[in-house]
Amino acid sequence: MKKIRHSLLFWAMTLWAGAFSLSAQKVTEPLILGQTFRLESEILQQERGINLYLPPEYNENDTLRYPVLYLLDGSFNEDFVHVVGLVQFLNMYQLLPPMIVVGIANTDRKRDFTYPTTIEKDKKDFPTTGGSAAFIAFIEKELQPHIAAQYRTNGIKALAGQSLGGLVATEILLKKTQLFQHYFIVSPSLWWDNQSLLNYLNQKNKPSDFTTVKSVFVAVGKEGRVMEADAKKLYQSLQKMKIASLDFAFLPQENHATVLHQALYRGLRIWGSKQAKK
Repeated sequence: MKKIRHSLLFWAMTLWAGAFSLSAQKVTEPLILGQTFRLESEILQQERGINLYLPPEYNENDTLRYPVLYLLDGSFNEDFVHVVGLVQFLNMYQLLPPMIVVGIANTDRKRDFTYPTTIEKDKKDFPTTGGSAAFIAFIEKELQPHIAAQYRTNGIKALAGQSLGGLVATEILLKKTQLFQHYFIVSPSLWWDNQSLLNYLNQKNKPSDFTTVKSVFVAVGKEGRVMEADAKKLYQSLQKMKIASLDFAFLPQENHATVLHQALYRGLRIWGSKQAKK
């Protein structure tokens, strides 16, 4: 009789646990971070994946308009999720205004983030490189107009990129300056093509070329002599251009793999504090 009671108790507990599990499954809902869509590009001759984060209050007040942070390396499994987390966290504590984040997913980052090189070894080792002009045109003529037409933006645009993403962000700053008012350039690969972009900055540009730029934040970690020196040279050269807000951060605790999150945390806080003073 005791054995029967134990058996009945066991099955009762099993059924209760199963019912609880089914109940829990019924109330489970997707945890939605943002949106994703495909944008057909005539310039690039391919579809590009775009990830999008909207502020929590976006759908609550349809009169508000927002700045846009464009993120290079913006795939879901690259930098989109953790950068959106930074934006959400800083906004939650009123350290950063609410904003839209646009993550540009990669298909061939070496192609999109580099301009043609004169170094024969690099041409051989990286045969698909040299397509940044088309990628920049895609941002200017297709992506930015699409975002402006489909979402409530206020005309303030920022760009963030690291490594080769930092290289193309620097190229945009120097050659297509008006595309963004704010730049976050982290560990830029300015060694590309024997530092020709740094030489371009020092030889071609003058302060009047940067009147549309409101802020530039440059950062680098403990990443080797060349990477660290080039980032500092970029900052020093930009100082001559009389940019309204120019900041530099050296993060010796971080390496090339870990620097972006910490750098953007600092850069976004600086940006947020200066926006609050306006």
